[in-house]
Amino acid sequence: MKIVLIGYMGSGKSVIGKAISDKLKYLFKDLDSEIEKNEKKNIAAIFSEKGEIYFRKQENAVLRSLLSKKDNMVVATGGGTPCYGTIMEYLTETENVVTVYLKASLVTLTERLFSEKEKRPLISHLDTKESLQDFIRKHLFERSYIYNQADIIVSVDEKKVDEIVEELVLKLF
Repeated sequence: MKIVLIGYMGSGKSVIGKAISDKLKYLFKDLDSEIEKNEKKNIAAIFSEKGEIYFRKQENAVLRSLLSKKDNMVVATGGGTPCYGTIMEYLTETENVVTVYLKASLVTLTERLFSEKEKRPLISHLDTKESLQDFIRKHLFERSYIYNQADIIVSVDEKKVDEIVEELVLKLF
């Protein structure tokens, strides 16, 4: 089985992905890290040097490659991954793939992302919590239709990692 975690940046896809893969003894793959390995540069550099369209093509190719492997694995995607092209359609139609939306509220996302915005090129220019919240609100409005197509939806607000992992395991099996 392939468990593909989707959700907005800051929803905990990488942290929960590592924890659930440890619990289930599955491989863990972070899509952005895999792209960086292939390209031998970080995501910000790929975006600035080659543009978003190039990045999205690489993202699509790397995701399809990972999901074609025989291994059981957990894949943490980027926040925008399922929203481009036909990726969400591909995920929902591919056999043995379960999509999980880690759903975080606007308040949770704002709190998490404001403290780490310097590490995230998409939001590093936003100076106030209000401007960040407006940015997130717009994206959530645009993306919620896609995110809500996931096979499983788990709210992550005010929960510890182990609580989320337990809830997810119960929903998976």
